[in-house]
Amino acid sequence: MVSVAVSCPKCGGPVRAPDLMHTESRCLDCGPVPPLHVPEHIGAEIVASVVARIAGAAEPPARPRAPLWCPWPLPTGWTMTGVAYAGDDRTGVRATAVACAGPAPLGEGPADLVFVAEEPGVGLGTRFAGLVGPDPGPELAQALTDPGPGHPEHVGQARIKVAGHPTPLWLVNSPTDRSAYAGEARGLWLHAIAWPASAGHLLAEDVVLHDLTEWTPPELVYGAPSPYLHGKA
Repeated sequence: MVSVAVSCPKCGGPVRAPDLMHTESRCLDCGPVPPLHVPEHIGAEIVASVVARIAGAAEPPARPRAPLWCPWPLPTGWTMTGVAYAGDDRTGVRATAVACAGPAPLGEGPADLVFVAEEPGVGLGTRFAGLVGPDPGPELAQALTDPGPGHPEHVGQARIKVAGHPTPLWLVNSPTDRSAYAGEARGLWLHAIAWPASAGHLLAEDVVLHDLTEWTPPELVYGAPSPYLHGKA
């Protein structure tokens, strides 16, 4: 039996299950939320169970299926350290997260990356990024007014490939202990959050995100569970 922690995707607080008075899961502070499920450990069997959950979720035809974005191939020395999803039998899967860890690109010790795909309003990506509000829209609006290269206020972009397609991610304001990028892929928000902040340089390299719900590489290497999926962020 896999042990799974359940919490609010927006604040990390406890979530009450539906009852006779309420048809939805609820956080005392945030109200109705799709509960975040984080397996305590990580391995091939756990990834397979989350993939099966996503594939088997009853979702409206108009809703895009949430991908499970994982860098593949993983950067040298990196491992997959966690997986999570937000949703229940009533809402379907509305957000997913994948965590990875490895050596920092500038030789500053260990680093962590978390990739989040989510529907508007879930708030998981902005929570990890340390932003206010459930969505990065206001931050992206500011980033899109960037004056361009050469200007002292130039922000720049991370250009990665998502399922083979070049996809821009914009740097958004976040606490100084991390760097956070946000954009869009397959009709959902895509967040990439790196700890420490300098680990964001990894996103300037040839990072390719692959959807594990389509195929899970048997060569994936797994590491110690991510502290960021388990409450540190």
